Formats: sequence, structure tokens, C-alpha cells
Amino acid sequence: LNLTHRFIVSSDRENRSLESTMARLAREYKECDQYEKAYQAQDAIFVARKRATNAKKVKPMRWVKNVGLGIKTPDAAIEGTYVDKKCPFTGNVSIRGKIIKGLVISTKMKRTIVVRRDYLHYITKYRRFEKRHKNIHAHCSPAFPVKEGDIVTIGQCRPLAKTVKFNVVAHEAQRETA
Repeated sequence: LNLTHRFIVSSDRENRSLESTMARLAREYKECDQYEKAYQAQDAIFVARKRATNAKKVKPMRWVKNVGLGIKTPDAAIEGTYVDKKCPFTGNVSIRGKIIKGLVISTKMKRTIVVRRDYLHYITKYRRFEKRHKNIHAHCSPAFPVKEGDIVTIGQCRPLAKTVKFNVVAHEAQRETA
């Protein structure tokens, strides 16, 4: 009885969050940001659909998904007008595997950032730790206004480019020191 009750409560929570997300999605078509030579549109949305006046359930004009793993979908992904096929919230990419936090050290590439991950490596001979680091390339969706010095949470996904195998899923702005 407890297990079914928990399942009902959790599915009810998911339905409420889905309904609140659906309320924020645009019902009418807004032109997507056009910065490329080719026309940019989401794959899941048909722009030229007929307007039905007596339709009970109208599909939204923006496709957004919940990536799971306790990751909240950002408002910019739900309400925005960008098109990014490599975005975990609006594109065809699933997050699986490692989830890592790191410091952004470079944002010079287009929609790709470099994240530095510091860790300690144990040397058994001396029974001490040494500092090491790795630079990880991650795809950054336009939903996140990332700058150098910010802390981001990145999740592993399929290879998106030669060196890009992670995607930004959360962002913490850099704290200002006085």
C-alpha cells in the first residue's frame, strides 16, 4: 500500500510540474532566433499547421523535455526562442553517465565551454596527495548565460564533437568578492 501511495504521489508531482511547464509554453508560433544561413526550427514542431478553433488540446509551439536526474529545466529553455539540436532540454540529446561540477575557464568557442576539474591523486609511496586537473569541453546551451569563472554542472552525453562529450545542465553565477 505504501509503495503504490508513493508512486501515486510522485506521479502526481510530475504531472503538476508538467502542467506548470505546459502553461508557460507558447501556444502561438514565435519566430525562432535566426543567426545561421539555414532556416532554424525545432524538429518536433510543424510551423505551418492549420489553426483548429474547436480543438480541445492545442499542442504547444515549442518542444521541451525534462532530462530527469533531479535537474530542473531552466526558464530560458521553456520560454526562449533559440534552436539548439544539441541542447539537453530542447534538442535530441540524453544525459547519462557522469555528472560533474567544475569551473569555467574559457567561453571562446561557439556554444562550447572549457571546464576545469580539480582533483587529488594519492601517491602510495609517499602516502600523500598531489593536485591534478583535467580540462573538459562541454556544450553550453543558450539557456545558460555562462561567463568565465562561473561554476557549472555538466552531464555526460553521446559524443557531440571530437572532444565534446558533456553538456551543461546547471549554472551558478560567479560570486563577487568585495
